[in-house]
Amino acid sequence: MKSSIVLINNPTAKQASDKKIAQASHFLVSRGYHVEVLSTCQRGDAESFAQEAIEKSPSLIIAAGGDGTINEVVNGMVGSEIPLAILPLGTTNVLAKEINIPENVKGALEIAVSSIPQIISLGRIIQTPAAENERAQKNHVTHRSSLVTRYFVLMAGIGFDGEAVFGINETFKKFSGKGTYICSGLKTLSKFNPGKLTFDINGKTYSGYSAIIGNAAKYGGNFKITPDAKLTDPFFYICLFKGRNRLDIIRYLFGIVLGKHLRFKDVEYIKATDIEVKGDAHVQIDGDYFGMTPVKVEIVPDVLRLVF
Repeated sequence: MKSSIVLINNPTAKQASDKKIAQASHFLVSRGYHVEVLSTCQRGDAESFAQEAIEKSPSLIIAAGGDGTINEVVNGMVGSEIPLAILPLGTTNVLAKEINIPENVKGALEIAVSSIPQIISLGRIIQTPAAENERAQKNHVTHRSSLVTRYFVLMAGIGFDGEAVFGINETFKKFSGKGTYICSGLKTLSKFNPGKLTFDINGKTYSGYSAIIGNAAKYGGNFKITPDAKLTDPFFYICLFKGRNRLDIIRYLFGIVLGKHLRFKDVEYIKATDIEVKGDAHVQIDGDYFGMTPVKVEIVPDVLRLVF
């Protein structure tokens, strides 16, 4: 009996095409696998498909899309013994760059079928009751006890970063790719007026206006905001920015591009396993919008088998 592979495809990903998925299927079949391709139609489908695929016990699940698609698949697979491989077809493909997966079909799938899965940690982010109550009040609904919980592979961005992702036009993103992030970042910069946030980390309280919590080193491509973070470690790093005005943000951005931001006196760089963020700010995870603070962020060690 052939081993089976479930390939979860996001056809709207920036570099996706029917030709590439057909090429992927042909490659896997030629290697002796039975292949089932599931194509998403809307947000949330990839997570649901992953949950359903686990029940069929395939030998491998492949996420074909960008970092957002991979994030959904991961959220559907957390705790499963089935390994996950990736076929990067997104806008920036940060995870692929982090784990050295080629951005072509044959190269990515050669690794998918020949490499040994490695056990990695994930970040878990939970909106606290204060955020739930605030959202309920704004929407004039009764408070619900269920809180939003998501896992992330790469990073959580809080403050400027989260607000820039919040402002992204998804329709424009399909056509312009990275340009969408740049345009949203410039728009956010022009009106950014943050409130102070507090961060409870390792029993100590810090304050600042933006932060990147990194489970991986790379961000936005090949930039490294948390250069010491590794997917296989049972902890992450937080880069906390204490400046709030436009010149501060511009200075941080140039510092990140040049790899010098950790030398700035108003930047804290901290190793952590649990972080509680209080205040009022937007949050993104793995490049997709999550919601508002306050939140708790924690590392969940050894919870996913990733092929790379």
